[in-house]
Amino acid sequence: MATVTSPARTSPPAKPAPPPGRRRTRSAARIRETVAAWTMLAPNLTLVTVFLLVPLVMALVLSFQYSTGLTSPTWAGLANYRQLVEDPVFWRTVANTAVFCVATVPVEMAMGLGLALLFNSVMPARPLWRTLVYLPMVISGVATALIGTLMFDENIGLLNKLIGTVGIDALPWQTDGTAAMGSVVLITLWMRVGFNMVIYLAGLQGISPELYEAARVEGAGWWQQVRNITVPMLGPSTFFLLIMNVIYSFQVFDTVFVMTLGGPGHATDVMITYAYRNGFEGRQQGYAAAIGIVLYLLVMAFTALQWRFSRNRDTVG
Repeated sequence: MATVTSPARTSPPAKPAPPPGRRRTRSAARIRETVAAWTMLAPNLTLVTVFLLVPLVMALVLSFQYSTGLTSPTWAGLANYRQLVEDPVFWRTVANTAVFCVATVPVEMAMGLGLALLFNSVMPARPLWRTLVYLPMVISGVATALIGTLMFDENIGLLNKLIGTVGIDALPWQTDGTAAMGSVVLITLWMRVGFNMVIYLAGLQGISPELYEAARVEGAGWWQQVRNITVPMLGPSTFFLLIMNVIYSFQVFDTVFVMTLGGPGHATDVMITYAYRNGFEGRQQGYAAAIGIVLYLLVMAFTALQWRFSRNRDTVG
């Protein structure tokens, strides 16, 4: 019986090495690209270093010191952080910050999505309505808070006058803690919904109309299209807005400071306003820096967790 022998395997011929001149040309091209890249990045890196990294390191060092801002700081070790643990007002500000975040972030995102769906459809005077919704974002936070102060004033406020016309007693917007927090939440929603609407509108523009046409052919209704097409395809927009809104809610200052000053009785005090009061009114700048570092760690921890568990952050709508 004849045996079949396989042909001998031969190794592929080695590629000839590029001539030295070509290697030098490629090396010079890489150097030029690297220099060009660092030249373009240098201004941004300089700004980030000077205005972000250096102040962050300085705040971290200050959090381990006693400092009034008027005399030379002295080393305190972990004393400022021990004071945080034992400070009931600090923990109340943490709770207030969490309540503010929970009360504003989901609502403003849901309202932003609803308005984006509405303004993405055909309707009369659509650019005008979009502008009116986004207008509070154009105004500064202090000006918006001043408008809120006029609206929610207990004595001469527009809102109490309106509810008084229907026989409802005036609400204690400045003297009751729950009502004061509610006024801050309502003004924040009025100010932030436009930002969420614009981001969701941009996401909706990136969804192919063919997906909706195919869904309608299959008999899907409006709600089924929103649930199975719109919401999943808006994953990157939702991820971005969630991070940005949470960061804003943890860093809210101007609205609270102008409308309530953190009162009554620390009912609306958040971490930023408490840090400001300790740093610039109580002259405990080391303690204020410790509050800022804790706030920074909380924001970074939330961002890291959200980045880790968000499945559709990289989905292209």
